[in-house]
Amino acid sequence: MAVEDEAEDFGVGDLERRVMAAVKASEERGDPLLARAVEVGRSVREKGLGFPSPELGHVLVSNLCFSHNTPSLWKLLDQVMASRLIYPLHALALLARRVIPHRRAQPEAYRLYLELLSRYALSPPLVEAGPCRDKIVKSVDDSLQLSRTYGVHQMDFGHAVVLSILSFMTCLIDCTLEDCGFQLPFRDKHGNFYANEGHQVMEIDVKESSDERRNRHREQLRGTNALLAIEVVGKITSNKKAKVFLRLFYLNMPEKFNDLLERLQFIESHKSASQALLSANHILDSLSANIQKAMDWEYKLNRHQHLGVLFDDGPSSLLSCHIFGASRDACWITFDMFMENAMDGKQLHPISAIEILTELTKSLKVMNQASWQETFQALWISALRLIQRDREPLEGPIPHLDARLCMLLSIVPLAIVPLVKDEYEMPSLINNGITRSCVKGTEGSNFASKKHGLIFSLQVLGQFSGLLSPPPSVVNAANSAASKAATFISNLKTGSGNLGAPNRNDSSVKAVGNMLHLIVEACIARNLIDTSAYFWPGYVVPLTPSKDSLLVQESPWSTFMDGAPLNSLLKNALMASPATSVVELEKLYHIALNGSEEEKSAAAKILCGASLVRGWNIQEHVVRIVVKLLSPPVPPNSSVSGSGSNLIGHMSMLSAILFGVSCGDVIHILSLYGVIPDVAAALMPLCEAFGSLPPPFNHRSSISDETSVYAVFSCAFLFLLRLWKFYKPPHEHCLAGRGGPVSLELTLDYLLLMHNSRIALQNSSAIGRVGSITDPFQSTPSQPVYIDSFPKLRAWYFQNQACIASTLAGLCNKNPVHQVANKILNMIYRKMPKAGSVSGNPSSTSSSSISGSPMNATEDAHQRPTPTAWEFLEAVPFVLEAVLTACAHGRLSSRDLTTGLRDLVDFLPASLAAIISYFSAEITRGIWKPVPMNGTDWPSPAANLLSVESEIKEILASAGVHIASCYPRGMPPMLPLPLAALVSLTITFKLDKSLEYVHGIVGQALENCAAGCSRPSMPIIGALWTQKVRRWHDFIVLSCCLSPFIGDKEAVTQLIRSCFSSFLGPSITGGSLLSANRGVNGLLGQALADQGVRLPIAPGFLYLRTCRTFHDTRFVTDVILKLVIEWANKLGNEWACSRPARLRSGRMSLAAAVSGVKEVATLGASLLCSVGGVHLVQALYEESLPTLLLSAGEKLGGAGPVSNILEGYVMAYMVILSGAFVWGIGNTSPAYTSVYSSKRARVIEMHMDFVAGVVEGNISLGCDPAMWKAYVSCFVGLLVSFVPTWVPEVKQLTLRKLASGLRGWHECDLALSLLERGGPAAMDAVVESVL
Repeated sequence: MAVEDEAEDFGVGDLERRVMAAVKASEERGDPLLARAVEVGRSVREKGLGFPSPELGHVLVSNLCFSHNTPSLWKLLDQVMASRLIYPLHALALLARRVIPHRRAQPEAYRLYLELLSRYALSPPLVEAGPCRDKIVKSVDDSLQLSRTYGVHQMDFGHAVVLSILSFMTCLIDCTLEDCGFQLPFRDKHGNFYANEGHQVMEIDVKESSDERRNRHREQLRGTNALLAIEVVGKITSNKKAKVFLRLFYLNMPEKFNDLLERLQFIESHKSASQALLSANHILDSLSANIQKAMDWEYKLNRHQHLGVLFDDGPSSLLSCHIFGASRDACWITFDMFMENAMDGKQLHPISAIEILTELTKSLKVMNQASWQETFQALWISALRLIQRDREPLEGPIPHLDARLCMLLSIVPLAIVPLVKDEYEMPSLINNGITRSCVKGTEGSNFASKKHGLIFSLQVLGQFSGLLSPPPSVVNAANSAASKAATFISNLKTGSGNLGAPNRNDSSVKAVGNMLHLIVEACIARNLIDTSAYFWPGYVVPLTPSKDSLLVQESPWSTFMDGAPLNSLLKNALMASPATSVVELEKLYHIALNGSEEEKSAAAKILCGASLVRGWNIQEHVVRIVVKLLSPPVPPNSSVSGSGSNLIGHMSMLSAILFGVSCGDVIHILSLYGVIPDVAAALMPLCEAFGSLPPPFNHRSSISDETSVYAVFSCAFLFLLRLWKFYKPPHEHCLAGRGGPVSLELTLDYLLLMHNSRIALQNSSAIGRVGSITDPFQSTPSQPVYIDSFPKLRAWYFQNQACIASTLAGLCNKNPVHQVANKILNMIYRKMPKAGSVSGNPSSTSSSSISGSPMNATEDAHQRPTPTAWEFLEAVPFVLEAVLTACAHGRLSSRDLTTGLRDLVDFLPASLAAIISYFSAEITRGIWKPVPMNGTDWPSPAANLLSVESEIKEILASAGVHIASCYPRGMPPMLPLPLAALVSLTITFKLDKSLEYVHGIVGQALENCAAGCSRPSMPIIGALWTQKVRRWHDFIVLSCCLSPFIGDKEAVTQLIRSCFSSFLGPSITGGSLLSANRGVNGLLGQALADQGVRLPIAPGFLYLRTCRTFHDTRFVTDVILKLVIEWANKLGNEWACSRPARLRSGRMSLAAAVSGVKEVATLGASLLCSVGGVHLVQALYEESLPTLLLSAGEKLGGAGPVSNILEGYVMAYMVILSGAFVWGIGNTSPAYTSVYSSKRARVIEMHMDFVAGVVEGNISLGCDPAMWKAYVSCFVGLLVSFVPTWVPEVKQLTLRKLASGLRGWHECDLALSLLERGGPAAMDAVVESVL
């Protein structure tokens, strides 16, 4: 572009003439440089322009580089830049475009440019916002092509300053490498404005002499310029401001920062080929060290204040994982809390525990500043402790050991898979080379270091022999795993056998196994480690063979794969032994779809047997197959669409699958894999289809016939309803907001929303963590599922909601639904004595009432109604209304009521759902009078009620909770009529395996109905059930121990306080902090049972089993928060207490006090996340903590400087830790984000607005100022050090306000660190702060 064109673009034509005339006149007069600069400034001022003047910079540079390139003009430019008449960075950018391309032809000009760059690049002054600054920014951007190079769409002043310096550094490095003769592979990444354009001469060339000595001098100058350019880069990086800009660039534009690191790596790998680079080796080392320092810099708290004195080692001291006086397990208590909490089978998870555990592991590793080995080791130990706590579970309806084994041997390995293969590394310079390292941590994050950390963690597990002891039911599996390794080694030594896939049933070598062998096999199955683990020292312990062990038994799976028919004997063997490969599962899958009726049923039962429950190495594949089989594919030649005929053809297979997954702990295992939404979507078509078919004319009972239409429908329907609280009382609906239960309760609508969201993610190729598992059977329908597609189910769904919300009207013969209800009443009470009658309208004795006497002789006494299941269910609530009313008015005996309800369930087991839902709603309304459980009208619990209550009180007392007696002697216990009827009904059920799908819904229903009573009812229910099933006595009593916490705030407070005492120690001021009965074992216990004898129940276990029943969770939050502050205050007082000099050595160290505070906050955050999850964490940020700080009546702080600081620190740590536990520390998977992290940005922003408002002085606090200052400093410090990805989600104005307040507290480094993490948008604020 010609000078005239550029001048016209800038509008400086007249200014150029004035300036150059003034320069010429001043030179002729012989004025000194300063006087010449003053004359130039006067010319600019006469034009009405301000300073620094972008127009003047353009005039001087354009004339210097073209028409008036003289030494005097270079000196004038230097003086003008020093006088700030032009912006130095602007002039340097204009010069770069003109001088660098001609550096070979004009080494003198390039040398002068380097001198100016070295002098002025490091001290760009701050320019006030306005048109002048905008012009400078645009000109710098155009000259250096910053927007195009760095992908910045809107260039501001901060971006221009930072990116200019980076651009200068990159250009000089490229020029040096090019001048040394290297071909640059990255040359085109930053344009070509600096490329060598050959020997084009500038104006200064006219005066060049052709003297040979002159030419040698210029060639020598070219060589020294190349080294000087590197020196200038080194000088820039050694400057404190430049390091800030480098770090800002590194934190917010890491992919672009890689380009700079790539150049340094290129120099490191090629410098041996250049003598010039070798001679500058010390400069290059210094350059690399400076960049590394910029990347590794950590803020330091002001050491002139108490907070800075306590934490004088920077942020790492705030969160050191080294615990004083206690096991390091305290750092990882959240692992134990999460796993034990996940074992509550009553709470199903909307997403996979794999995803949750993966994010939790990332968070804890960062927050604890641990290595990958430490992190994986803590994860394994927590899972092993989970097994040992219930290694011999109390006998009851559900064996929770299977779910615990699933957590250890399937969920944990699958959670580690994405961690090992994750690519969330950040670049770092180490030892003058480029390596990969994590943002925070003590080791690299590349694949190899993670893999080595995993291997070392497994090897260390061998030292924990007590945790590795397998439960009795797992001993054979552990021995088989050890024998597999022994056989592999034996085959390797003898050169026989298949080394790549050793036969698990080759019993030629026997070995003793433990849980480590099962863990290793689970990791090998997921390709986390290989079979080299078999050679670890001490891994294989040979077993002396006996005569019986020498007998080789052929695997039933080998027999099956060889083509043997699925007869009864082989089926039973396959059900008892888990599959070993996906190939075996694939064959079963095809048989289940395409075999004969007997083969379909057998294949389905095998899949739901040991392979599903204990096939840990392939369990995720079995789960996917089972879910897929619930939606069998429609044949391509099917002519009927949507009729359900395809499902009817698979009835035997579906029946086997449904009854199989309804048994034991299978639904809990499905929940851990996060497939509950998919299961719900698959069950809905089954319910719609089978519920629309009438039963056979002679149908009498569905209990014993698994393949009838009613039986299949009932199993599918009850299984669907187990996935969500269909009987949820109305008061829980009302309290589900703030102040009420806020845990994620699954509803049918929510399950469908989750399912459809997954489909959308998969269709857009955004598959989450679980979707990344290689699974040939994983497929989800491409179309979403809506409840409107199932009209019968939808009608019942809304009827059930209406039944819960309001009472029903009486029966009327003209209504078809009521007509079905009358038929049902006739059926179940056809043998009722004539003295009684059941009326749909208690105030009327008209023809609408149905006599309980036998039917007329003209009617078939054994005739039963044959409506479809949906029609039957629609009428059941009216039947229940009629029989309850009749019983309440004395027209129906309690025995007949119970018998009738049992007949109803026998006829259609799905009617149990309507019974539970209706009774639950009626109990909550409180309109039914209580009835005496006296043994005459209703069953009596008197025989063991007092003993059960005494045991409950004893168990609770062992956990630190003391309650009063509920049932005075001499008074018969009473229950509301609906609850009495429900309990009487349930105790008539047989404990038969075929009825497990019924029992699976009864237990939780009784607990929820008891929770809706105005008086304690669970001990009565427990006493009645212990009379029925004596072997379940311990299990039932333990379940009854959970009921006192539902509405008793004092009991809840005692329990939470006991959790703190058991974890931290009984007392700080009254005894030693170093207590043996504390930590994880003190909180959660070591075992729930020991040879059938209950041990004192740990308070943490009770808390995790009852926390979801707390009605006032806001109260729980306040209790936890106040206890956290109280314990921090105790620690501060203990350290600061005055003692005689001779006892001073016994005082708690400051490090131990800080470490204890960390334990307190970790426990508080874990308890909070367990009770309310993401909702309570949101409430903590937005309401609970601000309210506590604002309240003048709480009297927070003021106990002394150390106590104030520790109280502020413990609150900050708990807040950050709680957020990290539920939101994650960085980017999360789409599924995890949709459930947990979606509201993180809004919550963080609201809390930061509150903090900034207080710091700015707009909000008054009620707490001690020292405690508040400690809270803010620690909160911001933890935020920027460990969860920096949260900072860009905060408004820039809020960050500026908070940074300004921190600078007012003389925490300048902390303020700068906060702004640096604010994202690319915060560059402007950082530059203004630095300049």
